[in-house]
Amino acid sequence: MDVNQVLQNTLSPDGALRQNAEQQLFQAAEVDFSGYVTTLAHELANDQVHREIRMAAGLALKNAFTARDMHRLRELQEKWLRQVPADIKRSVKELALRTLAASETQVGQAAAQFITSIAAIEIPRDQWPELMPTLVQYVNDKSPQLRQLALTTIGYICNEPNNELRSSLDQHSNAILTAVVQGVHKDESSSDVRYAAIEALLDSLEFVRSNFDNEGERNYIMQVVCEATQSDDPRVQAGAFGCLIKIMALYYEQMQFYMEKALFGLTVMGMKSDNEDVAKLAVEFWSTVCEEEIQIADDNRRAHENGVQMRPDYNFARVATQEVVPVLLQLLTGVDEDADDDEINPPRAATNCLALYAQAVGQPVVPPVLSFIEQNLRHQDWHYRDAALSAFGALTLVPDETALEPLVKQALPVLMSMISDEAPSVQDSAAYTLCRICENIPQAIDPTTHLAPLVASLFGGLSSDPHLATSCCAALNILAGLFVTETDDGQNPLTPHFKDSVTHILQVTDRNDVDSQVRTSAYDVLNTFVIHSASQSLSVVANLSDVILQRLENTLAMRNQIVNVEDRVTLENIQLGLSDVLMAIIQRLEHDIQPQADRIMRVILQILHSVGGKSSVPEALFMTVGALASALEKDFVPYVDSFAPFLYNALGSQDDPGLCATAVGFVGDLSRALGEMLQPYCDMLMNHLLNDLRSTTLSNQLKPSILTCFGEIAQAILGNFETYLAVVAQVLQQAASVLTTTEGNFEMQDYLDQLLDGIMDAWSGIIIAVRESGKQHLLRPYVESIFELLRLVQQDHNLREDTVRAALGIVGDLALAFHNGEFAHLYRQDWVTGMIRDARSNRDFDDPRTLQVARWARELVKNQTNNPSSAS
Repeated sequence: MDVNQVLQNTLSPDGALRQNAEQQLFQAAEVDFSGYVTTLAHELANDQVHREIRMAAGLALKNAFTARDMHRLRELQEKWLRQVPADIKRSVKELALRTLAASETQVGQAAAQFITSIAAIEIPRDQWPELMPTLVQYVNDKSPQLRQLALTTIGYICNEPNNELRSSLDQHSNAILTAVVQGVHKDESSSDVRYAAIEALLDSLEFVRSNFDNEGERNYIMQVVCEATQSDDPRVQAGAFGCLIKIMALYYEQMQFYMEKALFGLTVMGMKSDNEDVAKLAVEFWSTVCEEEIQIADDNRRAHENGVQMRPDYNFARVATQEVVPVLLQLLTGVDEDADDDEINPPRAATNCLALYAQAVGQPVVPPVLSFIEQNLRHQDWHYRDAALSAFGALTLVPDETALEPLVKQALPVLMSMISDEAPSVQDSAAYTLCRICENIPQAIDPTTHLAPLVASLFGGLSSDPHLATSCCAALNILAGLFVTETDDGQNPLTPHFKDSVTHILQVTDRNDVDSQVRTSAYDVLNTFVIHSASQSLSVVANLSDVILQRLENTLAMRNQIVNVEDRVTLENIQLGLSDVLMAIIQRLEHDIQPQADRIMRVILQILHSVGGKSSVPEALFMTVGALASALEKDFVPYVDSFAPFLYNALGSQDDPGLCATAVGFVGDLSRALGEMLQPYCDMLMNHLLNDLRSTTLSNQLKPSILTCFGEIAQAILGNFETYLAVVAQVLQQAASVLTTTEGNFEMQDYLDQLLDGIMDAWSGIIIAVRESGKQHLLRPYVESIFELLRLVQQDHNLREDTVRAALGIVGDLALAFHNGEFAHLYRQDWVTGMIRDARSNRDFDDPRTLQVARWARELVKNQTNNPSSAS
């Protein structure tokens, strides 16, 4: 293999050539991993090789140790640990470190990424003790470029999301801090080095807690960072404010002295900077202060309830209100109507900060903000009108919303009129502010006085600019959910406007010139209006089903008119919107949708036949059919045979995980709908589900849903689940073993929590199924392993309430299944009563069902332990 040519080909714009090169690299790594990393390391370090090839070598080396899947990542790490001899490891690492001194910065950065990959493996195992001292030594080198890349490497290592590595970095905090603080210091002559150092400091801050606990070291760190906010290089300035943001988030309790002495003034000055990055980050510093103090207030409320020590609250935001809020208000006036939607600039940062300020400080914010609104709401310059509206939206978040109710009632007519303002940005802000009012101060909206003009103004905006339409749709969605309580005559306050609203949305969505985003948002509003419609509007909903089905049928002909990708995307968006509305109609009409069922299934099957691959339309259609199955229940049986091929195909679509996951969810819907009539289809369904469980293509995230599905199938077919019990029980026991043997990052922990929930759902459904069919004897071989699973739940005090409730349900269901006390010895274990007691006394559990289930389980456990016929 000509490694230079292969690496060159990995950069080729020719997809086939690039894929072939990547495959060659993969094969080389599989055949001789040690030789592979040695060859690439030499190419990376070779000054005679072209820059792009050296960078490609560095990328290939990094990728040799990178994988999203935790199991695959472990395999790659084991290759380095077990397949590469010590002398070659040492040589490869030396080559990588030497490359940091490369004349081309991008090559050095590639080496830094590779070094980070090795550090993630070796530092937790104490196998590269000289790395950090070497990097610190490089920071003292005469070459600015080597100093910069050494600091960049430290930053990469500190930013690595590997939990084992992060836990190991605490012991290196002194070396890390020595290097980065030296690089940040104002005496550093190179601004590039200083910038790399401030970025590395940002990444390392969470590992230097012991240093922050030392007053002398903390003072020095804060001095260096504060000095960096005054740098002539705006990159360093912005980086310093980024560090202050993270320091405030991590070390709030230690910031009182520095806030009084420096940070108030520095950050207010930074907010006024002409450099947008600096101003934005200075604003975000105060956003972080507010977020911390909102969290502290919430924590202290809980602490007070539980009688535990409370966190110190220094009220930094409240103290600084008179200095910070006026600057935020002034920044609001700099809104740029041409800014990209996802761009965070100073005005948008100020809008967010002001909203947080309102939540953190409350009433003290009202006078200056209210004064600003009164001065500028009718200002000749649209920038000031827009700023006043943004300020009004923030004000709606003040916790004591009742105090603002009179103000909002008075302002509503003006705000509604501003949707027609001559400036598009003002229109959008007016709609957004009305949305905030609907969300945060709904009691200010008088159905008699305000509802008709409010609905009219929002629908007027819906027909306008796409940005404005999106905000109007958001407000209408919230509005539809505000007035859902029906009177005795089957009406709610929106009922008089329901038919006209539906007509208006249908007109907007039927226009050929309508923006695709507006059409999607409008269908979303129609969806919400249908879901929350009152009984008196159901005839309108039923008639709407004809219109929606006709439009879906019309899309079949549209597929023949597609000439480009844009046409395909437009058609799919239309089909998605219509499918969502149809699902809402089905859910609202419930079994009364039956007269349309034939037509619904006919058009859905036609679309499924016609739609191409890599489309999200089938997922939406599957959810619509699931809603229909839930509505019709056993009356859905006539449609199962015609739909089953699509279902089996979707369950087998392991290369389309979204569709596969939706199909798994549909099996649950079908199980609940058909009950024992599901039986003829179970062999195929179970085979597909078990194959999906074994798949290495599908993400682990789907496995908990499949386990839950087993429980739903069991409850549907009851005793007939005996056919599958042995294999499913084995799967559940294997899954339970993963809970105790797997470690990983937060994402992995979230997966393990979901896996536990899936196991619990499966056993719960199976236990109920066999008990209700009188076949509880089938469970005997598995009862002890189920109790071991329950013990895991009892030992984990961080589990969610619904998981604990499910565990208690299994305790009770097993007690009912073996009511003669065959397993009473298991119920006599102290941890069983301990789990019930903990669930009853846990103040964080606020769902009344948990207490009910705990009481029910307690009585059944008593019956078990007191049963005279049970074995002693």
